Amino acid sequence: MMGNFRKTFLLSCLLVVMVLSMSSGCAHIGLGPKPDSEAQVLLDFFENERDYLHTGGSFIITAQALRVEILTRPDKIYMIDTRSPEDFSTGHIEGAVHVDPHNLYNHVKSIDADAYENIVLISCDGQSTAYLTSLLRAAGYGNVKSLKWGMSSWAYVFAEGAWLTRLSSQRVSEFVHTESPPKNKPGPLPRINTGKTDPEEILAARLEKLFAEGHERIMVNHGKVFHNLYTNGEFYVVNYWSPELYREQGHIPGAINYPPATQPFKRQNDLLTLSPDAPNVFYCFTGQTSAYISGYLRILGYDARSLEFGANSMIFDRMKQNNVPNTFLQDTEILNYNYVSGGQ
Repeated sequence: MMGNFRKTFLLSCLLVVMVLSMSSGCAHIGLGPKPDSEAQVLLDFFENERDYLHTGGSFIITAQALRVEILTRPDKIYMIDTRSPEDFSTGHIEGAVHVDPHNLYNHVKSIDADAYENIVLISCDGQSTAYLTSLLRAAGYGNVKSLKWGMSSWAYVFAEGAWLTRLSSQRVSEFVHTESPPKNKPGPLPRINTGKTDPEEILAARLEKLFAEGHERIMVNHGKVFHNLYTNGEFYVVNYWSPELYREQGHIPGAINYPPATQPFKRQNDLLTLSPDAPNVFYCFTGQTSAYISGYLRILGYDARSLEFGANSMIFDRMKQNNVPNTFLQDTEILNYNYVSGGQ
């Protein structure tokens, strides 16, 4: 009789353990990514330890500010020109070193980055370097900045082949003034698989991949965006303006407003409303901020893309007439500073 009691007791204990195990396992059902998924590990790392997207300060430096630094504290500035060898040879800021964008990550790791107050990345128009700045800040180089407008702000000769060729108002009649469509319902983070478990190792693997891929694939022009809008509509188009500017200046039809002031790309806000699979196309006024955001989101595994030259390439005259910030005005944004030619 005592033997039967013991068997019954043991069986009851076993059933309790099984029920508790099943309950614990079910607790994660429907709550999004598992805590040990690589994207989740990376996101935890960024939001808890290296939230450079929201707390890293300005990622750009103006031509005026850079010139002052060159004249007063040249030893505190390290300038990296990422344009083609031909463009660099045609003209560059004196003291800048030429580095291929694909080799940029290894180059910055090879220098004493902490010895400089600012490491300035230079491109033709400031968009590719905004993206590269985001990747390097993710790596822990918080002193990296992108030259605003790129070499287009340094001298007219550079602007006439970049920014001045892309200012356009051809989409004014297609912009609408409707209320923002609703965002997606929150979903899972994208899936990434580096085979690593430590956040910094996952990050390093992601950065190696993104630097190797280059920046060209993230850039989308407005022609492709509008073509997609009127055909298969696979893009999830994100407008990164204040609600006031979204209404007053108009917007791409169907673009969803993600106001900067709400810090929308945090997990507790609207990050998980982005598409984990389809291309997310971001646009701002210049293409620089949208490229910077795209860098952060691509690290997390999102297919994030930046609309080249932003609203300046679509509604330039309206922006100029309404004194919208970050309108590329030739008289004020091109400084015509000295530059040198030759070298590699």
